[in-house]
Amino acid sequence: MHDWDLLLTDARLATMCAGGERYGTIEGGAVAIANGALAWVGPAESVPKKRIKETRSLAGRWVTPALIDCHTHLVFAGDRAKEFEARLSGTSYEAIAAAGGGIRSTVRATRDATLDGLVAQSAIRFQALRAEGVGTIEIKSGYGLDRDTESRMLAAAGALGERYGGTVFRTFLGAHTVPDEYQGRASDYVSFLVNEALPHAHGLGLVDAVDAYCEGIAFSPEELRPLFECAASLGLPVKLHADQLSDGGGAAFAATIGALSADHLEYTCDAGVRALAAAGTAAVLLPGAFLTLRETQLPPVEALRTHRVPIALASDCNPGTSPIASLRAAMHLATALFRLTPEECLAGVTREAARALGLGDRGTLAVGKRADLAVWDIDHPAELTYWLGTNPLSELYLFGRPASG
Repeated sequence: MHDWDLLLTDARLATMCAGGERYGTIEGGAVAIANGALAWVGPAESVPKKRIKETRSLAGRWVTPALIDCHTHLVFAGDRAKEFEARLSGTSYEAIAAAGGGIRSTVRATRDATLDGLVAQSAIRFQALRAEGVGTIEIKSGYGLDRDTESRMLAAAGALGERYGGTVFRTFLGAHTVPDEYQGRASDYVSFLVNEALPHAHGLGLVDAVDAYCEGIAFSPEELRPLFECAASLGLPVKLHADQLSDGGGAAFAATIGALSADHLEYTCDAGVRALAAAGTAAVLLPGAFLTLRETQLPPVEALRTHRVPIALASDCNPGTSPIASLRAAMHLATALFRLTPEECLAGVTREAARALGLGDRGTLAVGKRADLAVWDIDHPAELTYWLGTNPLSELYLFGRPASG
């Protein structure tokens, strides 16, 4: 009987544990794995004597926790590249929407798609993230806006994880916008979500969390409260799109409902930041949407730092406002646009991203955590944020085993 299944030696570890050396660095490190979890992490010279099934040298490569993309909308059907081109030519978003484009075009295409069709169309985006070291991906619904399509989207998200490996965290985002058939009746639509769509998806075992878009063009806190009360009654954690286009009190509302995270936050005021800090709610910054929308209002990064709000990063992969299927590109954008440091970026897609999903079993290299590891051909962890257009991933381990595909 072996004590450890695998010992990885000759490694440089960026443990991403808070405190200590930058990046939680351990030079000349080793990692032991047993039953899919980290059994030992530390200097190779201090490895205890154990019975080991296999030992492998990483020849000086860097090891980090597998990356975590904690905010995506990557399951959808259709394409909006022509709208992107039209906007660049001067056509307004409002004109595109009035002509039947925008989110409504994605809703129509997604409602028409089969489960297999959704999986096939979304696989390229999922695999792109996986290929650059992402082991956990959050995927939202929100392009169905009816009972069956919302559930079908979440089923497709789960199927992607089963087919290609890794963890998929499924988030019900029925309250993404008000569908055509409920125009002018936002409260009635939320009642439909509460009474039909969310219980149906939850009953099928498809929901890990509930999210909503709290914004002037979508839903107010008062309209959303019944949805989050329903989520609480089902034992589901909640998240919130907050203060992206205006300060509508979204961050404070997220804190009030005990949200795991408040996402976007470009217009969040200092009081909202303090509320997040008091509630222990993580901030998820989404530079891809900031870039695509040509936003000029920066999220309150310095206030988040001052009040010690955990800062996570995500790709926000979606067809309308963040057509980015690269978490490392989001890291680079966060330095260029938000002035985050490379260390903050790596923490934002490991330790803090895990916190934003309420997943305490991953995100750092520490004993007892899941053995989800990324092995990199780099000279320093800052390179993961610095470079665009390269992929230095050498290996990805999920549950302690090399990932295929």
